[in-house]
Amino acid sequence: MATLNTAPNIADPDDFYAELLAAHDGLSFEESAALNARLILLLANHVGDRAVLREALRLAAARPPGA
Repeated sequence: MATLNTAPNIADPDDFYAELLAAHDGLSFEESAALNARLILLLANHVGDRAVLREALRLAAARPPGA
């Protein structure tokens, strides 16, 4: 079973973040939410491992301290 990699693993993360923001540029809230949903499903399909996806859901849903 694979484990979720939470260590920095994206080449040029600032550039990726800029691309992500640019993909949302000019979209309504609903269009932006739909883009996020499609992106999540594409990446989840790429990962494929249900245990890894379950762990990602758990971590994403956890509230940071003080929130």
